[in-house]
Amino acid sequence: MDKTINIKDVAKAAGVSIATVSRVVNGLVTVKRGNKARVDEAIKKLKFRPNVSAQRLAAKQNNAIGLVIPRYTDIFHSFYALQILQGVGLAVEKMRLDLLLHITNGNTFLNISAVEGVIFSDIIGNEEQVDNILQMDMPCVIMNYVTKDLPVSCVGIDNIGGAVKAVQHLIDLGHRNIATITGELKSQVAIDRMDGYIKTLEKNKIEKKGIFVKYGDFGRDSAIKATKELIRLKTPPTAIFAASDEMAVGAIQVAVENGINVPGELSVMGFDDNPLAIGFSPVAVTTIRQPLHQMAIVATETLRDIITKKIRGNKKIKLPCELIERSSCAPLT
Repeated sequence: MDKTINIKDVAKAAGVSIATVSRVVNGLVTVKRGNKARVDEAIKKLKFRPNVSAQRLAAKQNNAIGLVIPRYTDIFHSFYALQILQGVGLAVEKMRLDLLLHITNGNTFLNISAVEGVIFSDIIGNEEQVDNILQMDMPCVIMNYVTKDLPVSCVGIDNIGGAVKAVQHLIDLGHRNIATITGELKSQVAIDRMDGYIKTLEKNKIEKKGIFVKYGDFGRDSAIKATKELIRLKTPPTAIFAASDEMAVGAIQVAVENGINVPGELSVMGFDDNPLAIGFSPVAVTTIRQPLHQMAIVATETLRDIITKKIRGNKKIKLPCELIERSSCAPLT
């Protein structure tokens, strides 16, 4: 059977980016004449046929929006992805819109002619596609990432404020030796949560100790390794702020296995309010609830308002977090 020709093949043959091929296919005039000629020649030579819906640009309203989700392992077991899908799904149902779901690693062709606007559930790995959408002047909203550098509407979580609430709660309980296990610091979310940790220590005139900062990736395994290192210190922390509930559960697991009472000897704070993680914890996790479901709804409503010209497409929204007290944190004795 002959190999199906895709947009990556055309881009490679023409010596241009996937975004350039996308612009040519969608009939945009923002492509240099030479690049367009090479793309047209490659399309003809390879007999590339875009999806039929890519030719339906004439319809100014097709009653559909697109949702782009980065592809990663176990995506459909992800609490984040499930919350986003549920929130956007309920919102489009209420608005009587259709939804086109596009799961991508950032290299696949994004057929935007079938929709009136696009929501990106994050920007990690999708930077080129976001740039492409903005150059096409299509209504767009980015979730879980707030940027001042791009002229695009963003709806995110106040991760710095959430981290401040988490660490301040531990300080109010009397803790001063407070460690943190960060998320993957390639993400804005992880950077903001670490910034909140540092700012709260500084505000309370508590020294930030390098040995109390461990770098994780939001996953349980990274927290298990980090917690083992923390409890071996000559002066171990009396509290840990983990940047995700997955990591908080991993920290509690290590403590329990090593005979450390949680919260009697070690308080552990999480972030997310993720029932998929918390359900496996031997101790109910005190955490920061982030409004993912609300973020998805607000992002969908914002995109609709941009499409209908009710607002301009450069709105920045941050939603507040909430401290949820359970059993994994206690006053320092």
